[in-house]
Amino acid sequence: MSKIDPAKIWSLNYNLLMSVISGVSPDIAGLGLDTKELFVLTQVEEHPYPAELAATLSMPKPTVTVYVKRLEAAGFLRREIDAEDLRRHRLQVTPAGRKVAAKGLAMLSEAFGARLGRLSAAEQTELRSLLEKLS
Repeated sequence: MSKIDPAKIWSLNYNLLMSVISGVSPDIAGLGLDTKELFVLTQVEEHPYPAELAATLSMPKPTVTVYVKRLEAAGFLRREIDAEDLRRHRLQVTPAGRKVAAKGLAMLSEAFGARLGRLSAAEQTELRSLLEKLS
C-alpha cells in the first residue's frame, strides 16, 4: 500500500475547484461580476462587516475594500453606518445583488454538479460525508 500524500490530495481538490471556477468565470463576468466578487457578495449577509468578511474569505482587508467598492458601484451592495456602533460600516446586499448572486451560484452549482455526476450517488454521499468530517 502506498503512503498517502496530503499535499497531493490538497492539490487535486484545489485543481478541481479552480477548474470549475475557471470554466464558469466568463458566464459570471456576463453578470457584471468577477468570481471573487461573487464570493464576497454571497458572504455579506452572514458576515456584514468588511473586516469580518476579509477574515472569513481569507482575503486582505484592502482587497475586500476594493471588491466592496465595485459591488457598491454596480448596485449590488449598500454600505450603511452601523446603528449599534457608529464607527463601523455594515454591508447590505441589495435586491439586484441577491438576484445576481443567485444566478452566479447557480452557474457554479451546475458546473460542479457536472463534475459530481461522474460519481455514483453512493460516492457523492460518501464525498459529502468526508468533506463534512474535514470541515
